[in-house]
Amino acid sequence: MPPLYETTMAVHIRLARMGTKKTPFYRIVVADHRSPRGGRFLERLGTFDPRSSELRVEGARVLHWLSKGAQPSETVAILLKNAKITAPAATPAA
Repeated sequence: MPPLYETTMAVHIRLARMGTKKTPFYRIVVADHRSPRGGRFLERLGTFDPRSSELRVEGARVLHWLSKGAQPSETVAILLKNAKITAPAATPAA
């Protein structure tokens, strides 16, 4: 029987802004969706510097959180796609 409503994970992979005024850089973090943008997070997965387009990410940990059902934000999804880090393929149920 299919579920009556779709459940979504309350954990998101998103950017948290750091740096000073006019020199931003971002941490890629796993956070509860109710936490503020620069607030509390569960785990830091990497960094992104938009001024030099430098992306550092722990691919194994990202895949771990994606396999647990964490939802990446639109921007993080694009960054992960460019870094060629994708969610593991779902295996069909027998």
